[in-house]
Amino acid sequence: MRKAAWGFIVFYFIYIVIMAGYFFVWSKSGLPPGIKGTPADPSQFMTGRQLAESADYNAWRHFLSFASIPLEWAVYLFVLISGFSQWLRRRSEQLSSLFLVRIFVCFAVLSLISAAVFFPINFAEYQLSLHYGISVQHFSDWIKNQGITFAVDGLISFITLTAVFFFIRRNPRSWWLPVWLLSVPFIVFILYLQPVVIDPLYNHFQSLQDGELKSEILHLASSAGIPANNVFEVDMSSQTNAMNAYVNGVGSHLRIVLWDTTVQRLSRPEVLFIMAHEMGHYVMHHIIWGTVAALAGLFIGLFLAAKGLLWTVQRWGPSLNLAHPGDLAALPLVLLLFSFLSFAGEPVQNAVSRQFEHAADVYAIQMTQNRKAAISSFQKISAASLGEINPPALVKFVQYDHPTMLDRINFLEHVKLKK
Repeated sequence: MRKAAWGFIVFYFIYIVIMAGYFFVWSKSGLPPGIKGTPADPSQFMTGRQLAESADYNAWRHFLSFASIPLEWAVYLFVLISGFSQWLRRRSEQLSSLFLVRIFVCFAVLSLISAAVFFPINFAEYQLSLHYGISVQHFSDWIKNQGITFAVDGLISFITLTAVFFFIRRNPRSWWLPVWLLSVPFIVFILYLQPVVIDPLYNHFQSLQDGELKSEILHLASSAGIPANNVFEVDMSSQTNAMNAYVNGVGSHLRIVLWDTTVQRLSRPEVLFIMAHEMGHYVMHHIIWGTVAALAGLFIGLFLAAKGLLWTVQRWGPSLNLAHPGDLAALPLVLLLFSFLSFAGEPVQNAVSRQFEHAADVYAIQMTQNRKAAISSFQKISAASLGEINPPALVKFVQYDHPTMLDRINFLEHVKLKK
């Protein structure tokens, strides 16, 4: 245990040094040849101060994000190899003979440990955003939202893990298939509930107050063949100066939503372009296709997790005091495998998302036919959030689910409009 602990400390120190060097020294984003002076050049729509703040803010933001990646794995690994998971299993068995109670106790303790480890990083990210004027959220509201996220994510994860262990205990080799089959209706159900149950826990949603703008958006939706009768506005101005819009939900609960900051800070043609982009997602069924792609990835991930769990227990079970893959002491091992496989699949998932976002940009510019408004909307969104026009390659590969603003603005500048 001591050797493993020191081994991780050495590894993490080297990793942190490399990440610091990458984000603060080696990966200073520059503009490709030919971009300077074009609409994609941030000096055309950001002040000198904004450019300097953007560089500093994003370097720290990326550093904190990548620094946190190995920590989740470390939490699960140390709980497992230290013997704490065995101790926790024994305590849960003393508390109750019911499996549901036992797994709740084990999961709750692990969740609290993980939340305690990540709280300093989450708080640092909040303070960073506050310092650079992106966030305007009071600490009490931020804590409340952190608590809501902990509760909602915890409930969904608990339900998921209960089903996982139910099937592992019955079929340690093929548990992944019934878990995947159950995940299909469960994920669709969560997508259905999110706009009307989960999202309102964080913010207040109402019909768009600008009646004239609402009529224009509904007319745009009608032109696109979308049977919309409402446009929603969410009060994000109490939390952030950034701007955004999105579409989520399925069936009768599908919603097209504008942040109130977007309504307040963009011109009407700019808002119409943003909304046309979101309508493009609806018209091209991106939520449905995205869900299908996610389920395909989950199918592969669960299969690999089942193989990895069985191999690990067979190979290391005696030294870890794990008698069976369904042993509750293996809970951190299951979480470790899920976390690692999720991280490994993220670049593929993001690549699919980038294709969807580009297709929505194509749809929006052809629908609105307003190149100037399209470009200026992205310029204003970038300036408001101190966004990077051309982020480091590692960030683009691992974390970007949208095309870069450099690519998006450059595309809009040169795309041929079809009359």
